[in-house]
Amino acid sequence: MQDDALVNYDFHCPYCDSPLTFLIDTSQGSHDTWEDCHQCCAPIQLQIIVSPMTGALDSIVAGRDDDVL
Repeated sequence: MQDDALVNYDFHCPYCDSPLTFLIDTSQGSHDTWEDCHQCCAPIQLQIIVSPMTGALDSIVAGRDDDVL
C-alpha cells in the first residue's frame, strides 16, 4: 500500500456531532464500511467512492445506522 492511498477524512458524527477523523484507504477501491464514533460509540455507515480511472477519492457519504446509503 502506498502512502498516497491513505486519505484523512474529517467530519462530524451524525449522532452526537463530535468531530471525527477517519483514515480512508483508497487502494481498496469503492466500498461500504462501518465505523464507530469515538465519542458516543454509535455505528456510522461510510460509503467510499474511489475513481476507477485515477484511484483518487471521489466522495464519501456518512450516515446513521438507520439511513439507507
